[in-house]
Amino acid sequence: MSSDAQEANADRRKYEFRKVIEELKDFEGSGTQLVTIYIPEDRQISDVVAHVTQEHSEASNIKSKQTRTAVQDALTSIKDRLRYYDTFPPENGIVIFSGAIDAGGGQTDMVTRTLESPPQPVESFRYHCDSEFLTEPLEHMLEDSGLFGLIVLDRREANVGWLKGKRVVPVKSASSLVPGKQRKGGQSAQRFARLRLEAIDNFYQEVAGMANDLFVDKRHELDGILVGGPSPTKDEFLDGDYLHHELQDKVLGKFDVAYTDESGLKDLVDAGQEALADQEIVQDKNDMEEFFEKLNTGQEATYGFEQTRRNLIMGSVDRLLISEDLRSDVVVYECPNEHEEYEVVDARHSTPDHECSECGEEAAVDEREDVIEHLMAIAEQRGTETRFISTDFEKGEQLLDAFGGIAGILRYSTGV
Repeated sequence: MSSDAQEANADRRKYEFRKVIEELKDFEGSGTQLVTIYIPEDRQISDVVAHVTQEHSEASNIKSKQTRTAVQDALTSIKDRLRYYDTFPPENGIVIFSGAIDAGGGQTDMVTRTLESPPQPVESFRYHCDSEFLTEPLEHMLEDSGLFGLIVLDRREANVGWLKGKRVVPVKSASSLVPGKQRKGGQSAQRFARLRLEAIDNFYQEVAGMANDLFVDKRHELDGILVGGPSPTKDEFLDGDYLHHELQDKVLGKFDVAYTDESGLKDLVDAGQEALADQEIVQDKNDMEEFFEKLNTGQEATYGFEQTRRNLIMGSVDRLLISEDLRSDVVVYECPNEHEEYEVVDARHSTPDHECSECGEEAAVDEREDVIEHLMAIAEQRGTETRFISTDFEKGEQLLDAFGGIAGILRYSTGV
């Protein structure tokens, strides 16, 4: 499998895992009756079955009959799932969630979800029973790779944050007390200049303190640090050795950035694209730049569900661009005259009624499924690569807000 195909497959698996996690985080149990088990790949299945059997036996001591029954039912369901595996779990392990969730009106529904081969190995065996499923370890596994420190500053303000995979995360900010270049009345020019230099030095120390507090503990995980701002501020800051010496060695470069508020952190990522060339967010930006360029020529770009789907079926889509934040379903309707039509709806909303646009007849629901799964299935059949685009930069936001979260870069113009 090519590296691009492996990356696309990894992106799809991350999306599928995120969907399950979002679903699980909405579930609640009326007591400590939701069971989560993390099983590493080197843990024998027979050992896990023995542990679950022991927990089932101990659950008989739970005073509440409802909670006791719910926990034992969850453990029985987990044992049933474990029968499908041989001596050891698959690569990277397994995570199993099972329990009776609150369905409203005093009713409960039993749910069991099994997630095989997460993006990173399950590090240790973990049994957890609570009113919520334990999803945090799995969420950490799904975080995008790459960790960079970001610093933007001028003599008025500074912001420090992270680039975590595709996400820019502002963390700390500071405003300076550096006076302007015009001195106040009653002060000598020399005294004013000295006070101003002291204020600048104090501010640089404050910014370095914020960066050191944030980055030093993560220095062994850091892939690098980018520093941005106008000249000569960023040059003075770096040349003055204000940063911790181990962080100084992590600086990949300094870049001209006009803004030093939180938006300046995103501008810094843009300015540092060459230093970040292998990072996912830069690849996202390049895809969106290419999409907008082709859209402006009106030849080899498509967007929206219907047009993109038609181009996918024709095999003309080179790359399918999907917003990471898109959460919609596609409903397939069929009317009495066998006309088939599609409607995209918010995943959280109920299925709407539909009138056939061709004959005006009331159409019945034939199928409802995740719109991303629907489009990706067609893309895979046609050899089209799917890219999930972050909303953590302007054009990524536009993909979701202006184009419905769905677009495509075409291999050739189709007129659709």
